[in-house]
Amino acid sequence: MTAPAGPDHRPLKVAVLGGGPGGLYAAALLKRLDPGREVTVWERNAPDDTFGFGVVLSDETLGGIEHADPDVYRALQAEFVRWDDIDIVHRGRTLTSGGHGFAALGRRRLLAVLHDRCRALGVRLVFRTEAPPAAHLARDHDLVIAADGVHSATRTAHADVFRPQLTTHRCRYIWLSADFALDAFRFEIADTGRGIAQLHAYPYARPSPTPHRASSGAPRPPHPTADRAGVPDGGASTVIVEMREEVWRANGLDAQDESAAAAWCAALFADTLGGRPLRTNNSSWIAFRTVVNERWSHGRIVLLGDAAHTAHFSIGSGTKLAVEDALALAACLREQPALPDALAAYEAERRPVVASTQRAARASLAWFEDLATYTDQPPHQFAFNLLTRSRRVTHDNLRLRDAGFTDAVAAAAGVPTGTPPMFTPFRLRGLTLRNRVVVSPMDMYAADGDGTPGDFHLVHLGARALGGAGLVMTEMVCVSPEGRITPACTGLYAPQHERAWRRVTDFVHAQAPGTAVGVQLGHSGRKGSTRRMWEGIDQPLPDGNWPLVAPSALPYRPGVNQIPHALTTAELGVVRAQFARSAAAAARAGFDLLELHCAHGYLLSGFLSPLTNRRTDAYGGSLAGRLRFPLEVFDAVREEWPADRPMTVRISATDWADGGTTPDDAVAIAAAFAEHGADALDVSTGQVVPDERPDFGRSYQTPYADRIRNTLGVPVIAVGAISSWDDVNSLILAGRTDLCALARPHLYDPHWTLHAAAEQGYSGPGAPWPLPYQAGSRTPPTGRTDAPKPRLTLH
Repeated sequence: MTAPAGPDHRPLKVAVLGGGPGGLYAAALLKRLDPGREVTVWERNAPDDTFGFGVVLSDETLGGIEHADPDVYRALQAEFVRWDDIDIVHRGRTLTSGGHGFAALGRRRLLAVLHDRCRALGVRLVFRTEAPPAAHLARDHDLVIAADGVHSATRTAHADVFRPQLTTHRCRYIWLSADFALDAFRFEIADTGRGIAQLHAYPYARPSPTPHRASSGAPRPPHPTADRAGVPDGGASTVIVEMREEVWRANGLDAQDESAAAAWCAALFADTLGGRPLRTNNSSWIAFRTVVNERWSHGRIVLLGDAAHTAHFSIGSGTKLAVEDALALAACLREQPALPDALAAYEAERRPVVASTQRAARASLAWFEDLATYTDQPPHQFAFNLLTRSRRVTHDNLRLRDAGFTDAVAAAAGVPTGTPPMFTPFRLRGLTLRNRVVVSPMDMYAADGDGTPGDFHLVHLGARALGGAGLVMTEMVCVSPEGRITPACTGLYAPQHERAWRRVTDFVHAQAPGTAVGVQLGHSGRKGSTRRMWEGIDQPLPDGNWPLVAPSALPYRPGVNQIPHALTTAELGVVRAQFARSAAAAARAGFDLLELHCAHGYLLSGFLSPLTNRRTDAYGGSLAGRLRFPLEVFDAVREEWPADRPMTVRISATDWADGGTTPDDAVAIAAAFAEHGADALDVSTGQVVPDERPDFGRSYQTPYADRIRNTLGVPVIAVGAISSWDDVNSLILAGRTDLCALARPHLYDPHWTLHAAAEQGYSGPGAPWPLPYQAGSRTPPTGRTDAPKPRLTLH
């Protein structure tokens, strides 16, 4: 396909703002694709000026470079330091995980390779010169690539178009270098006496070859070459020291200069450094900033690399993303007939990849921000937790890399040999669950008009009980007619409801022995009297609506949903009694566990969130006031619920909205319920207000459960886009949760748990197959799939 050209069909005239790896590589690729293009790179610093030391690139990125420009690949390959191990030092103990496959080189050397390649191709490099504004360059250039970094002047100048979101995080970090090559990627935790600090370090230059001896017998220094300019004979390693802002200030580092900071860090990690000093290079303490842009292009201007997006250094992705941006931009310009189409294709291709990387990076940086939460974990669990912090590295792929390491982690956690972590038992009060899988509560909207569960519920819950989960939960079962979400929601407030639910629990206990069945009790509050989900989610009934009640007279959607009645103190007593009555009925109906629904904007959740509770009496105001009624209901239910049966509470740990429940609030809420006797917290998020902005992604809600568990030491159930048995194993073994609740996977496959056991070759007591199903307990054969072809191949 013909590449985009200028308006008069001449080759593109391109300006690149920023001489970092992404901008240089984009320039080289564009010139190589079409030698007739006029490509200029503007860089305000000198050619050998750079900040930071080593750069890590993945095998995936290197593969893209190899296919797109073998000359650059060969030049880089000669420079790379490769290593497989990650060392994790905690409490004086070093644990090593192998098989990771890293490649690094000096940033200065990377730039030199790209400078040479650009010059060889005829790219014009302009150093020590401030580039004209992008808008000015766009007047006489066909394309302006803004690769001008995290503090992009181009992005700032056109903020009304790019609409950036800049988030500054809670840790301070500094880039330093050691004059020797570590033999592994190293993470180390140190107690400063005023809080903890962490070290991230990796080699980026090999030691010099062993020097020859002169005739006098004295060592002859290696001949200096351009390739080793500035590299010590012992090699070199990047050393990043990071800590929370308050720890940084408490140690007086905010008042120290560059050299003093390096000396302080060297002393803190003296054992790792062997007493060696640390070098600086315009090093300063930085608070990491995440950059997200709503748009990446504006007319002839396009953002690339850190100007468009950033991802925390702890997953080593900044240079990787910039280089991959360059590859994709060059490919799209080659494939699309017009520049607007090419820029749209570039953004469409890269945005999902970047979003996924940023989610992983946010998970990683949040883990390090909350590092103090995990330092009391046993060494093996701590190491596994660290390695899986971004949710990209999992139990299964760690096992592929280093089975000995994962086996040691499992053994230290008491997991029997040959047993996946998800198939270990867990005890809650008098109930022992045979595995860690929970069928999450899911509203089915399939009850008779009076709230009675029928054959659908028997088959739905019965099938999932036969499917092997340790605990199967009902949907939210309502405590009163007006507490229903829809006319098709189930209840537990009439004798026929109790009889119908007993039919379900009897089936589960008889046909799936060892499977527990739990009931979730709740009241819809202001989110009631609506249609079934597929008829219009949260939309009022066309007729037959009933009055709604809530903590405050605030409709869920103003102008759409009705204004609820704010409950009086006397009416709160009525609701409390309804919950207690339903709890007693649930016990008679044979349920093994009861969960109180205090999440998702329903009645009890409405009391907890400051966005929905505007009361000025004892049941509003402070968090203690907002907790008062949900705790009163919990106590009333606990009194009716048998003492040997566990009781859990589902909460929304964040409202995903400004002014709503915060993660700190969630910890306090969880602590309050635990003090009142909750056996576990089922930690969900959101659905409290309609204008929420969730940060969706795989396992996106699990960090909230993790924080509660590791802050309070109470059992938790994690939920939220947990979709694979590998995720479950990873979360359990890392100590981030005790149980995992899955919803959609169980809709897709009622036998999800048994199939997970089969796929892992497990046939133990944690996942017994029902006798009639045993013939299906082996994984069927599957066909092979071909790996994706390289994104850009040039010959």
